[in-house]
Amino acid sequence: MTDEEIKKHKEDIDGMTREGMARLWRYAPSGHPYFNRKFPLWEHFDKRFKELGGFSPEISKGLG
Repeated sequence: MTDEEIKKHKEDIDGMTREGMARLWRYAPSGHPYFNRKFPLWEHFDKRFKELGGFSPEISKGLG
């Protein structure tokens, strides 16, 4: 993954809602780049999601 691709993905992560991040966390296919620890995206996603409040019982129930 190039530096430019990483930058674009980080911008995408920064634009996601808490609910969108929770949905992606729960339903992302195996190997999704945001959760692949070989890339710096995991740390960025995790930090942002925690800043927004992470999972809550309401969000979890809403996702099914």
